[in-house]
Amino acid sequence: MRNAIWIAVVVLVVLHQDNWFWDNDTLVFGFLPIGLAWHVGISVAAAFLWYLATVFAWPKGTDFVPEETDA
Repeated sequence: MRNAIWIAVVVLVVLHQDNWFWDNDTLVFGFLPIGLAWHVGISVAAAFLWYLATVFAWPKGTDFVPEETDA
């Protein structure tokens, strides 16, 4: 699963370079430039990918904190 997460990260990095929308004047929903909408989508995808990474690829056993006792 970790390899799939890394592949998805690389895909997002490549898709983040959106040279094809620089000169496009299309508006999404009538007010949002297409380049900005693209970056909103990339940001949402990155947040979801980070969620998947923490759920499926986070090392097991690293979140255990032993209780302190008075000795």
